[in-house]
Amino acid sequence: MTKEITPRQRVMTALHSGKPDKIPFTIYKGHHISQSTSEKELRNRGLCIVERFLRSYKIHHPNVKIESKHYKDSDGKDLILTIYTTPYGDLTTLEEPFGFTTWRHEGMFKSSDDYKKILYFIKDTIVESNYDEAEKSVKDLGEDFIVIDNLPQQPMQNLVGSSYMKDEIFCIEWMDNRDEILKLYEALLVIARKIYPIVANSPIEICAYGGNVTPQIIGVENFEKYYVPNYNEAAEMLHKKGKLIGTHLDGDNTLIMSAVAKTKLDYIEAYDAGIGPSVKEAKKYWQNKVLWINYPSAWHLKPVEEVRKNTIKLIEEASPGNGFIIGITESVPEERRKQNFSAIMDGIDEVTDF
Repeated sequence: MTKEITPRQRVMTALHSGKPDKIPFTIYKGHHISQSTSEKELRNRGLCIVERFLRSYKIHHPNVKIESKHYKDSDGKDLILTIYTTPYGDLTTLEEPFGFTTWRHEGMFKSSDDYKKILYFIKDTIVESNYDEAEKSVKDLGEDFIVIDNLPQQPMQNLVGSSYMKDEIFCIEWMDNRDEILKLYEALLVIARKIYPIVANSPIEICAYGGNVTPQIIGVENFEKYYVPNYNEAAEMLHKKGKLIGTHLDGDNTLIMSAVAKTKLDYIEAYDAGIGPSVKEAKKYWQNKVLWINYPSAWHLKPVEEVRKNTIKLIEEASPGNGFIIGITESVPEERRKQNFSAIMDGIDEVTDF
């Protein structure tokens, strides 16, 4: 009697560029599917839940006082003002929690006077392992889950549209104060290099290295100069310990497809063929990488039967289907979740030759 493959084993087979019994289907834990009868039914059919917010390390800023204040604005919106007190003065961020995400209204950077404060904040970073908690979580979650460790955002991406700077401010500062930006980049790279060996030796088999790159802002030249070498440095260290490493590229990646191919990343996650090159094209560019797509967000608004048919089309484009995973990495209208997720699994179950 053949032992049935578990959802986790199915995903792991695909992540190692293998061909499981059927295409894996994954959904982020907590944000995109709630604990319910429909979730149980999907898991019984092979759905794998992704735990992606676990880290095998902790970060501290021992010499910076951090204080958060929660309040409502005049429109009744919940806002969080965070104050970072450094020897050179205060930095602040303003954020609005919204469902499974957070809208950032203000980053730390307000003027050129903040460079010294931000540099101090970055350098005042202590990193330590958190293996016991990570190992316990992996064991407790079991075979219906896949756990992904996380390196921080890529050093340059850490400055783009982040708690440090909003997109527009980064673009202006890149042109006007590039030397100061690069000082922050180098400081963030030092921290990243402290984290690489911790993640490499962690009990978690898979790691994500940042993501959310907007190629239209970064450009190909800067991506090749400030992203590709860091991906490769981390990958070399993790590969020596038998770990897999990938990144979350959920935008239009047309400009950087060739550059991504030059990386030593094992997988590309959250890829959206609805706004960038097709699955077929992506597979041609990244022949040695696992393609872990986001079922295109806009397609969730189509009739249920089209959701099923489009799932089959995606699998056909991915042929041969080794190293291919379909995931849900973006929000889906609540009223469409149950029927759409079932339709995706119907499509997956229908394709037996991939």
